[in-house]
Amino acid sequence: MKSGLRHRLAEKMAGEITLSDSPGKALKKWRLSFEIPQSDLAEALDVSPSVISDYESGRRKSPGTAVVGKIVDTILSMDERRGGRFTERFGRMLFAELDDEVIHDIHEFAAPIPLRRFAELIGAEPMTGSLDQVLFGYTVVNSLNAILQLSSDEFSRIYGWSTERALIFAGVSNGKSPMVAIRVTPFKPRCVVLQGIAPGDVHPIVTRLAERDRITLLTTRTAIDPLIATLRATEW
Repeated sequence: MKSGLRHRLAEKMAGEITLSDSPGKALKKWRLSFEIPQSDLAEALDVSPSVISDYESGRRKSPGTAVVGKIVDTILSMDERRGGRFTERFGRMLFAELDDEVIHDIHEFAAPIPLRRFAELIGAEPMTGSLDQVLFGYTVVNSLNAILQLSSDEFSRIYGWSTERALIFAGVSNGKSPMVAIRVTPFKPRCVVLQGIAPGDVHPIVTRLAERDRITLLTTRTAIDPLIATLRATEW
């Protein structure tokens, strides 16, 4: 990755952690986004795993900017040694133009939000998977336009800054197309919400695909405009 792009990504991560009302939770979000275990990060930083745990839980005073910068640099270096998959992906997003015909709304949470609360907010019904999880963001996608216009590489743009999010596919007929698209891409969301249909309208294979990829699957009949308005009006 070009050093300038890496620098911008580091600034984005460090700024979010430092300015967050819950820096520990923001740190945890980025660590999980790069799929780095606490113990591995602690070893790379030459500290005890309890130090990372205490920062993330809020038991230890929030680290200063110098420490945050070192943690962020370590996360990026660890990822680059593993091939730079996440660094490249998040870096490309810094320059990504989001087409509003494809992505109706996208938002990142500063702190994790319970999936159960999110589901209740949009009137969603569970079909498979656990609601006892957390989200770090959501994306509302025009299902048809996403399938028709995005390549497999471009499809990853809908994940924003974390795959630990809800992908809400608007205007689906039976849910099959978006789940097949997810199946053939390397990144999997925490949750998929099929908007505009009832559980009985969902194609049988959709639930099987969700279970195979360990994705919590929900449906909601809330109209898309009120749904987006509710999400935007909520203080996350």
